[in-house]
Amino acid sequence: MSAASVSHDAHGAYALAASQAAATQGLWVEVQQDRPMRVHARLHCPPGELLALVGRSGAGKTSLLRILAGLLRPSEGHVAVDGQVWCDTQAGIHLPPQQRRVGLMFQHYALMPHLSALDNVALALLHLPRAQRLAQARQWLDRVQLTREQQARRPAALSGGQQQRVALARALARAPRLLLLDEPFSAVDQLLRQELYRTLADVRADLHIPIVLVTHDLQEARHLADTLAVMDGGEVLQQGSPARLYRSPRNARVADLLGVQNRFQGVWLGPCEDQPGMGWLGWLPDDSDADAPVRRLRVPDKGRIPAGQRVSWIIQADGLHLLDAPVAPGNPSVLCAQVAELRYLGDLSLATLTLTEVPGTRLRLTLAGAQRTGLKQGQRLCVRLDPDWVHVMPTRRP
Repeated sequence: MSAASVSHDAHGAYALAASQAAATQGLWVEVQQDRPMRVHARLHCPPGELLALVGRSGAGKTSLLRILAGLLRPSEGHVAVDGQVWCDTQAGIHLPPQQRRVGLMFQHYALMPHLSALDNVALALLHLPRAQRLAQARQWLDRVQLTREQQARRPAALSGGQQQRVALARALARAPRLLLLDEPFSAVDQLLRQELYRTLADVRADLHIPIVLVTHDLQEARHLADTLAVMDGGEVLQQGSPARLYRSPRNARVADLLGVQNRFQGVWLGPCEDQPGMGWLGWLPDDSDADAPVRRLRVPDKGRIPAGQRVSWIIQADGLHLLDAPVAPGNPSVLCAQVAELRYLGDLSLATLTLTEVPGTRLRLTLAGAQRTGLKQGQRLCVRLDPDWVHVMPTRRP
């Protein structure tokens, strides 16, 4: 065998080993249980990324977080971090929390009231000599931007935001392999949240560990997360990037849980004969049980929905464009509308439009810059729907 072939084989073996190592990196979890509480989830969070579990109260978010932390033993499941198995019910493996090197940050801080901020963080480092313990605790408090004077205070003498920074420093002090955040910012006001978001972003830039955030705040999830996992009834319904989920939710339930505003009813009419890859969507009024569409839209056709199927469909505000002037009739993507409500929110405006041709149906737009200049309540205008932003989901009729 030639040296070249040996080198090639060695390179191939190295590449295979590298790909296998990469496949084990980060958090891997698969849980299937119905009692005592239902949790069905299959998730992966790579190192350095933040996964947000979103959903309403009772969706199973905190139960899943407790399983990851080792505080709850699932009836059937597997949890591994960087190839180390923390839980495998079939093999009888269940590492206790103290052996998992998990950083936990709670909604209500859970700080020791009789200890200073410095000593609270040092509690996570009891395996070290006291001098080294205090030195590392001080370094972490410096990282989260607490002054030396604030580090000497007890929790009662700190603001809510300062206490939260102490809790974050304590969660990170033991160099965890997984960071779990349970509604960590819900107890502080919106202005302070923005500061804490920046602090977390600064700290995680130097971390190469998976981070899992539980939150009911969709804005917070979109602001912080690389990936969203939408939960309902103890089940992960869909996982993906915020942009992908908001543009292409799996079904109407996911769209509702994500707070997608422009969701409508319709019926799939079939493919366009004169334009391959496009199909006809019949728009049904929201306040009617009628099956006959009042408007047809030409939209992308993925070939998965049979003609006559009832559907839900959405369009993001990015796919709605106000027109400066009326257009000639006959364009199926242009709608006549009237401004029913206009709310100014600093740099943005929220506009609600009623549609002339689709009674009882409203479009909601977020406008900025020149788009909102001169817009008035009661004004009549035209809106163009970009068909590439329309996402159609089949629905089951009761």
